[in-house]
Amino acid sequence: MAKSFVKSAWIGVAALALSACGGEDADRRSGDGERTIELAEFPDRPYWGDTHLHTDNSVDAFGFGVRLGPEAALRFARGEEVTASTGGKAQLARPLDFLVISDHSDALGATRALFDAPRLAIVAMGDETVLRWYDMMHESPEQSQRAIAELITAAGNGTAPASLTDPEQQAERTSDVWNTHLETLDRFNEPGVFTAIAGFEYSLMPGGNNLHRVVMFRDGSDRTSQTVPYPGLTTTAEGLWDYMSAYAEATGGQALAIPHNSNLSNGLMFELTMPDGSPMTAEYARKRAAAEPVVEVTQIKGDSETHSFLSPNDEYAGFGDTGWELGNLPLTQATTDDMRAGSYVRDALKRGLTLEEQIGVNPYAFGMIGSTDSHTAFATGDEDNFWGKHTGNEPANEERALQPQNMGTRLGRFGWNYLAGGYAAAWARGNSRAEIFDAFKRREVYATTGPRMVVRMFGGFGFTESDWDNDWVRKGYESGVPMGGELADNGTSPSFMISAQKDPDGANLDRVQIVKGWVDAEGNAREKIYDVVWSDMEKRAKLGGKVPAVGDTVDREKATYTNDIGAAQLRAVWSDPDYAQGQRAFYYVRVLEIPTPRWTLFDAVRFGIELSDDAKADAVAQERAYSSPIWLKPAVAKALEAQ
Repeated sequence: MAKSFVKSAWIGVAALALSACGGEDADRRSGDGERTIELAEFPDRPYWGDTHLHTDNSVDAFGFGVRLGPEAALRFARGEEVTASTGGKAQLARPLDFLVISDHSDALGATRALFDAPRLAIVAMGDETVLRWYDMMHESPEQSQRAIAELITAAGNGTAPASLTDPEQQAERTSDVWNTHLETLDRFNEPGVFTAIAGFEYSLMPGGNNLHRVVMFRDGSDRTSQTVPYPGLTTTAEGLWDYMSAYAEATGGQALAIPHNSNLSNGLMFELTMPDGSPMTAEYARKRAAAEPVVEVTQIKGDSETHSFLSPNDEYAGFGDTGWELGNLPLTQATTDDMRAGSYVRDALKRGLTLEEQIGVNPYAFGMIGSTDSHTAFATGDEDNFWGKHTGNEPANEERALQPQNMGTRLGRFGWNYLAGGYAAAWARGNSRAEIFDAFKRREVYATTGPRMVVRMFGGFGFTESDWDNDWVRKGYESGVPMGGELADNGTSPSFMISAQKDPDGANLDRVQIVKGWVDAEGNAREKIYDVVWSDMEKRAKLGGKVPAVGDTVDREKATYTNDIGAAQLRAVWSDPDYAQGQRAFYYVRVLEIPTPRWTLFDAVRFGIELSDDAKADAVAQERAYSSPIWLKPAVAKALEAQ
């Protein structure tokens, strides 16, 4: 019995297991099988969540030391106090509204099962390698990490012991873990209060280049139990998109995929070609655009908005890049400058415009969100409450902020250069699976690096400052489109209503910017940053075309700041001064806070430690939000799409 249990726990070859049952569609107001909740006429507030969280069901998270499962993760996200794997009480200052637990589909629950098996059962297997890994996992957290690293490497190169790679047994194990997880989600899902969403991480990583996606479902267990997570040990993401289409066809449900950590893909996440290097086809671009409407632009392992090499005229480019621009995920290949355009979201948006001109379809017309990618079971993007990437970074480890950046090894990514973020904000009519998912699907979402600023954007033609005096939200929806929408060029400059409010419990705002990307008359993709509105505009007049720095109130000795500078709210109506008729373009909002302490500075004060010089230089940052873009399309292109 124990031997069979262990055998069933390894490599993720979970084949798609669907039964073709339809069932009637649930009341749209209810969230597909959920109880009915009252919905607002328009999306009335941003709902805050994390779509990228790992528990002890992830092969690497368990190996790193996490001993908390999905139930603890859900309790924490709902605002309850939870005891961390390394001890200590953890609790969010403010609960989240929704959560996607996205454990790795490969070897789902495998390391937990191996660890829990009796040692005699492992001995009886007669495999010295498996026994050595088992003993290492029980010896110490450090040895456990080494064992898991060896195990994952063996799985990736096809040399994992045969005693752990029985496909039939693994498929059975994956199904059992998945269905138990779905039952837990349904227990914690409370429409109108908290939304527990099914998902998993697809971990495609050719040559160590990060092409991972989080898959997120719209549905409850009546549909999601008809499938199992799709394995990441494949060659391209197209198989994942086909899996999602098959799920939708067989069940009547919906799923979407969210690329993440493109900054570690070494240029492969947003290519101009097919994966095999041939010219991209319209069919491939259309399939990708339908499957991946949003992208995770910021998280613990760095920020993927843009790199200073790609955006040399953007003084706020390169946020969170320190230590992450060195190579791919395991640092097996150094990143070169020619790779960067395929690794960062802003350039991907520009590439999408170029490809659309060439083949008629934009594969990279995505919205933007943030999430954590925490492997501790704690979904927290707060600088003063950061529980680390994994248990080795939890606050019980007083040295966690002091580990140096080591350019030749993976160790350099386990210290102060981690980001404590981010979060996803979804503009929805209510808090349910259907409403949150649909906000993602239509791209009415935005990203923050942790703070909960309220950011709203409408695009149209003819918006004026007087619109603020009336029902401006209704005006935005009825006379324009929200973030994530598209406008057909009508021969006049588009205008945008932009509103940003500070996090009620956080820092004031420095400025609101528009990032524009477009294709010029010669076919070249270009970008420009516009400062739209900023605090103390009378005192901070532009110098040399730039808005002066807002200032800095951070006390480095106490890890505190004051809101004596900045503004609680910024809003403006802005029209593109460089509009050209027929131009294909996108516009998104970037909101910057005033400088605040990073988690490393909070740690220095909390533990009474001295930060390294590199960590000191990076101990204060301007947190930010990124809206999803609004696209301006030539009228002819929009007309063709409508046909």
